[in-house]
Amino acid sequence: MKDFFRNNGFLILIAAVLLAAVTAVGSYVLQGVPNPLENILGVVTTPVRNGISALAGWAEGIYNYSFHYDELQAENERLRSELARLQESARDAEAAVKENERLRELLGLREQRRELTFESATITSRSTSNWASTMTLSKGSDQGVAAGDCVVDAAGNLVGIIETAGSNWSTMITVVDATLEMGALLSRTESIAILEGDFTLMAQGRLKLTYLPESTELLTGDLVLTSGLGGNYPSDLVVGSIESIHTDASGMSRYAVIAPSADLDSLVQVFIIKEFDIVE
Repeated sequence: MKDFFRNNGFLILIAAVLLAAVTAVGSYVLQGVPNPLENILGVVTTPVRNGISALAGWAEGIYNYSFHYDELQAENERLRSELARLQESARDAEAAVKENERLRELLGLREQRRELTFESATITSRSTSNWASTMTLSKGSDQGVAAGDCVVDAAGNLVGIIETAGSNWSTMITVVDATLEMGALLSRTESIAILEGDFTLMAQGRLKLTYLPESTELLTGDLVLTSGLGGNYPSDLVVGSIESIHTDASGMSRYAVIAPSADLDSLVQVFIIKEFDIVE
């Protein structure tokens, strides 16, 4: 027996190790626990499997993006075109509304003053300095506009007088320009006077009423109209109202400061009077 163990000891040791290993593996399997070799392989291969999975997900995303890119781009272009069309429609609608308002205003003026012939125009630019107050309009001699024509707003208030008429444009001095001079009529008393521009008052957006008869009663708020005398300008255009009353430097005569009725700063649309009946 001793000789048997002596001669076969190594084989017996190997058999014992294998038996122990099989027993251990069986035990891990029965308990649901990975054996050491399986655990080592899992530890080593898990990062690799995770990397492969992430790479596959990234590749799938790139594929999906590439596959749908042309479709998304076409949809984007379609939406841009639709937005541009809607914006253009909105602009056209707004322009139509404004044009309708201008036509209504012009119709109202024509109904109020049937003896006047109007030409609608847009203010394209303004120029105000220490020496002049002018505006450029969108109508000119091609539309029958001429130097000396009066310009009014939608309510019939005097805005200015055409100074120069080009083919399709014109320049107008405003009612507060220092060079303005025209006959005036006080609505309440029917007194005749002269409207004049003044450099100092022009900076304040005002003009002067002078050459007043001594007996004329002046009150702040009195309405001042164009007289139409002399035939150069239409009569009964509203110029403004008396803001203050003063005595000149000589102390011999009075003058009044007039605030224009037309809002010169916010006007966009005006109406040029091309023809009118002359007051005798």
